Amino acid sequence: MVRTRFAPSPTGFMHIGNLRTALYAYLFAKKNKGSFVLRIEDTDQERLIDNAVETIYNTLRLAGLEHDEGPDVGGVYGPYIQSERKPIYAKYAQELIEKGDAYYCFCTKERLDTLVDSTGNRRYDKHCLHLSKEEIAEKLSSGIPYVIRQNAPTEGVSTFHDLVFGDISVENKELQDNVLIKSDGYPTYNFANVVDDHLMAISHVIRGMEYLSSTPNYNLLYEALGWEIPQYVHLPHIMRDKQHKLSKRSGDANFEDFLDKGFLPAAILNYVALLGWSPKNDVEKFTLDELINLFDISGISKSSAIFDEVKLRWLNSLYIKELTLEAFHEKASPYYASLSTPVDTVFLSKLLQPRVSALSDIPSVIQFLDDFDGYELDLFDSTNAKTTKEMARSFLPAVIAEAEKITDWDNDVLFAAFDHITQEHNLKKKQSLWTIRIALAGYVTTPGGATELCVLLGKEASLQRLTSSYNRLEQLNQ
Repeated sequence: MVRTRFAPSPTGFMHIGNLRTALYAYLFAKKNKGSFVLRIEDTDQERLIDNAVETIYNTLRLAGLEHDEGPDVGGVYGPYIQSERKPIYAKYAQELIEKGDAYYCFCTKERLDTLVDSTGNRRYDKHCLHLSKEEIAEKLSSGIPYVIRQNAPTEGVSTFHDLVFGDISVENKELQDNVLIKSDGYPTYNFANVVDDHLMAISHVIRGMEYLSSTPNYNLLYEALGWEIPQYVHLPHIMRDKQHKLSKRSGDANFEDFLDKGFLPAAILNYVALLGWSPKNDVEKFTLDELINLFDISGISKSSAIFDEVKLRWLNSLYIKELTLEAFHEKASPYYASLSTPVDTVFLSKLLQPRVSALSDIPSVIQFLDDFDGYELDLFDSTNAKTTKEMARSFLPAVIAEAEKITDWDNDVLFAAFDHITQEHNLKKKQSLWTIRIALAGYVTTPGGATELCVLLGKEASLQRLTSSYNRLEQLNQ
């Protein structure tokens, strides 16, 4: 049976790379009618952050990645929090010591700091491997701090198969004697993962390619303990640009950052799925169920993926357009809270929905409602619309006069009236509507055209703005 796991550390927000790992593990499990397990890796006690576990739960919930087993839902392989499994790791560490595949290390930090190889990397020299049983017993009884290290071979080659990268070989002389149990009694990430993946019957380990070089160390542990090695799926890096990886420690955007920017969870998840994987078609927009049906490891690339927020915005705009007006209005309403100009916010939502690619665009797009006076009159000079301030000054009095006569303040009525005076002044629609829109808003970007802004503002406010804009144009000639 296929069993995958997502094993995040509660050390902050959910980074995009972590979310992709969770997504691929979830998709692969569900595609193969298997189980998706959540395990919390909190062995690095110094880096733990309050409420980070709740952030993990919340992120998975918002993304729709429901786990079958985990700390909050239980399961037959629990506990699913590593700090609650310390005795288990100690037991297997002792078994490795007895077999000669691990050993006590009593070296001080000062000594370890001197162990640097020719490349500048720290490399342990197996000093404590050669301690006698009597020396070890004496140090233990004296309470000297120690760690337990893996006894990695120094000769030969270790080879393993990865479902993305194929066969990988590493010379054993390159392997480190990794610490398995730290001086505080907690296991390292490397050791705890091996033990837990075996005891929780994980069939496929899906993780970032930064662990490729460490995998031979993991396999040596599996072999020493007589356990079956799982299948590996290592994922390509997600890059901020061609030179830099996305990194939680570098402050790159995480899932909650994108939610705060007004991206919809389904759009984020859809985009993350495409960072290193592609289906065998040209479609880019998928529901979660469609992703499950389409997902296949053969579609995972060996090449790094570059995170492109422009493409994410495009994809998000598609999801926004698919919302019902009621759903969009509910999501947009918080962005209207600071508006002091009274408008029909449902109609405002109707104007905005097809025009925004992220909800966080809304404040800048509706700024014209509360910020009208003092805009640059040069906005009337448009090369694209073929308009000028002089044209606006001669045209706006007719617009105002026509608007004052309208009793049914409706979009269609307004459009017909403005079309009539456009023809009377021998203008093109693009010229007249640009002029009216600038006179109403004082901004180039607005959530609607000239007549829609009239409806949004209402007759009184529209006439006030048209008159104010005309008066300012008149003052230029005085």
